[in-house]
Amino acid sequence: MAKHKIALIPGDGIGKEVLPEGVRVLEAAARRFNFQLEFTDFDWSCDRFAKTGKMMPDDGMETLKGFESIFLGAVGWPGVPDHVSLWGLLIPIRREFDEYVNLRPVRLFEGVPSPLANRKPGEIDFWVVRENTEGEYSSIGGRMFQGTDDEMAIQQAIFTRKGVDRVLKFAFDFASTTKKKHVTSATKSNGIIHTMPFWDERFAEMCKKYPDIKADQYHIDILTAHFVRNPDWFDVVVGSNLFGDILSDLGPALTGSIGVAPSGNINPERKFPSMFEPVHGSAPDIYGRNIANPIGMIWSGAMMLEHLGEKSAADSIVKAIERTLGERTLRTRDLGVQADTAACGKAVERLVGGAAVHTKFSMSPSKLKDLGMTKYVKTSDGSYERQVGRAGPKMIRKPDD
Repeated sequence: MAKHKIALIPGDGIGKEVLPEGVRVLEAAARRFNFQLEFTDFDWSCDRFAKTGKMMPDDGMETLKGFESIFLGAVGWPGVPDHVSLWGLLIPIRREFDEYVNLRPVRLFEGVPSPLANRKPGEIDFWVVRENTEGEYSSIGGRMFQGTDDEMAIQQAIFTRKGVDRVLKFAFDFASTTKKKHVTSATKSNGIIHTMPFWDERFAEMCKKYPDIKADQYHIDILTAHFVRNPDWFDVVVGSNLFGDILSDLGPALTGSIGVAPSGNINPERKFPSMFEPVHGSAPDIYGRNIANPIGMIWSGAMMLEHLGEKSAADSIVKAIERTLGERTLRTRDLGVQADTAACGKAVERLVGGAAVHTKFSMSPSKLKDLGMTKYVKTSDGSYERQVGRAGPKMIRKPDD
């Protein structure tokens, strides 16, 4: 039986609420598909920074090397500057573990209304591949003459052939597994005169190696417009650290809720652990109210399982997400309904585990049939009679006292 070691970092805010739901779903998948998961919790967060002055201990990176993957909730909290929490925890993990691909699906589910008029499930279904370790988000630069009229800031973007080629190769390899087999590159070579023409040149060279993959490119400004007007055009979109960051937030927004969106920070060669996290942040405004949407966390778990080679388990989680979101009463407040974090998470967990969904809300008989479920109704003598579905006995008798 395969066994996978997973580091859990709940982090801050709603990360501490949604991560337990993700873990429960992962455990249900492990039981059903016969593999083991060994979890270890770490309290690395802004709370820890407030107490110790550090987001994680000095030997934190060395400790994480002993794990296959990292499952992270969210990082960030008022009172701790964003650049401190980001560069104190997330950036070191992404860079020291060479997680050079950030992968995010963009998909419109049944039951999640898109802000785009007349868009239906199936019409928005693509992936954003973001370069995750270099590009515009470098630490090279500085500030001079602070406090004077001559104050200045310099930020250097770093694009290497190795860094650009490997993320482009990942995008093309990934597109070879999709139905459309189409890669779109985000550029801005008409305004950024060094790094973006270099990116375009490397993209053109990579296209030659994949003659069976359709390839095109757009400047980032018109590309964002096409995301809004023509999201059905896309399959795999690849961009630099900055452009990929923008597009991978815009995409989920077009599908109705960032609360649903997952992401993976991936080391494709598996030399180091990869990290999986929901796109949403720590959301201090709703923390403690048990209303956060856990789907982004759960879907991130599915991406993690696929990366670990447990594809059947991953597919079962995605199907359970589809079914849960398709049932109106199980959607959270960001989707316009009233289900809480736990109710939504437990629904996915039980579907993954093959059990019935028990909530304080009701489902129609037709929906129960569609989900392959069986409904029993308690009779006057304490027995249970099958009312909907065909699985299970027709009657469950009350045991003798």
